[in-house]
Amino acid sequence: MAGLRLGPLLRYVDWNTGDSATVWVEADRPCTAEVRCADGAGGSARTFQIAGHHYALIPVTGLTAGTTTAYEVFLDGLPVWPAVDGRFPPSTITTPAVGGPGRPTPELRITFGSCRQAAPPADRRGPHGADALDTLAARLASAPDATRPDVLLLLGDQVYADQLSRETRQWLAARRDLREAPGAQVGDYEEYTRLYYESWLDPEIRWLLSTVPSLHMFDDHDVIDDWNTSAAWLAEMRATPWWPERILSGLMTYWVYQHLGNLSHAELDRDALYASVRATPDGTDALRAFAAAADADPGCVRWSYRRDFGRSRLLMVDTRAARVLDEDDRAMLDPAERQWLRENALEGHGGYDHLLIGSSLPWLMPPLIHDAEVWNAALCRGERGPRWARIGEDLRRRSDLEHWAAFPASFAALSDLIEEVGTGPRAPATVCVLSGDVHHAYVAEPRIPSTARVFQLTCSPVHNSIHLAVKWGFRLGWSRLGRWLGRGFSRHGRTGRPPLSWRRSGGPWFGNQLMTLALAGRSARLHLDQARRRGSTTRLVTVLDRDLTAPE
Repeated sequence: MAGLRLGPLLRYVDWNTGDSATVWVEADRPCTAEVRCADGAGGSARTFQIAGHHYALIPVTGLTAGTTTAYEVFLDGLPVWPAVDGRFPPSTITTPAVGGPGRPTPELRITFGSCRQAAPPADRRGPHGADALDTLAARLASAPDATRPDVLLLLGDQVYADQLSRETRQWLAARRDLREAPGAQVGDYEEYTRLYYESWLDPEIRWLLSTVPSLHMFDDHDVIDDWNTSAAWLAEMRATPWWPERILSGLMTYWVYQHLGNLSHAELDRDALYASVRATPDGTDALRAFAAAADADPGCVRWSYRRDFGRSRLLMVDTRAARVLDEDDRAMLDPAERQWLRENALEGHGGYDHLLIGSSLPWLMPPLIHDAEVWNAALCRGERGPRWARIGEDLRRRSDLEHWAAFPASFAALSDLIEEVGTGPRAPATVCVLSGDVHHAYVAEPRIPSTARVFQLTCSPVHNSIHLAVKWGFRLGWSRLGRWLGRGFSRHGRTGRPPLSWRRSGGPWFGNQLMTLALAGRSARLHLDQARRRGSTTRLVTVLDRDLTAPE
């Protein structure tokens, strides 16, 4: 009898028709996975096999727009979900009320954040504090009729391949000798699956992901800290005997556990790799060949994707695998990826009210850090000679100097695109860059002559911690003293001033937190909620409630 190993995860919900969705599951053996909804909608799919694991992405059709329906999961005709303990409300699929002539676009609520460790790493003292996503799940489960997010946007570091919990490290030690590389880090596909089990089998998280759709994008820790930070870094990694298996397994598991669910039914129907792994008894070789090609030539694969939610457009951008690392031509996005972003931002310009750009790495950083990254990029290019280039490379890795500012031409190109989209009579009401990574939250606004309101909205971590010195470093980065120090970096690196200026209009906030963006018509409202523990009680506390489209 087949059992449910992981899931279900509610992934794609169609906002154009309101009649379809996808549900992802992992079973413990080959079977037919089926979703049956209380209103009669449903769907089924045969599992496909990767590295001895069995997965299905179930297309659910026949849903009714503007409704909420409970669903169950069956494997080979036997019920496996919901769990029999009855701790949580039924898992449901909620579809939007599809807009049309004379009908308002339904409100869209996007909750986002990044950097969630299911458990603190074994080599770090003390807990991370209350888990913001876990706390959100508990709040929604206790009040089934409360307003829920329409989608969860997970902006990177959903798993940490290089920082393992004590339990996972013990599991690894029973499997292989941790004195051999890669040591207490995951090394292959099977070990990666352990990270997903640890994160998504948490009862509250499992229920939440079964009932709120989620969209995902990787960041560095999904593979390794500082992934693709520079050409020198990549050359060193490729020279190690364990890296090839690590990168292939990281890309393979990301494709299975995260990327597939980002795709619509139509995109899945056109996906040659998805068709290939489903057409063979074992799709491991096909997926492995795909991952090897993606690693060798990132331009042959696109991890970025677009979602239109009524009159709001989301562009999720790959800022890790799509990089160009040649020091003389460094770019956050390769030419094809840059063109994809531009085309999708400008397509139907005037036909959407809000443009959201999901970038795991912030576009606008504390000014001191921005200037330090531009300075560092100049050193690594050799602007101050070979000795400073070596110092710059070492500093880049030690200090994580790899955000948009570390790719100056890409920073300028993104800034120009945002100004172009946000200017003129066809401009949307808002252009928002949604980011995480930096273990604090803030709101920043560029000083550009745009018609739209433009924001950098950064929210991190969901469940992690930050060293006190780093916290004070971020505070310094936003200060007047930090701006003055940044000008010193600019003079030494001969980099000049940034192509635009910006100001912090909210934060910084430190703690485990989630941002929610509520979009209705041409209005936008932002909430920031932090998870706080008092005694045995954990709750979300709203620390920001701001109308982003209110007149200044």
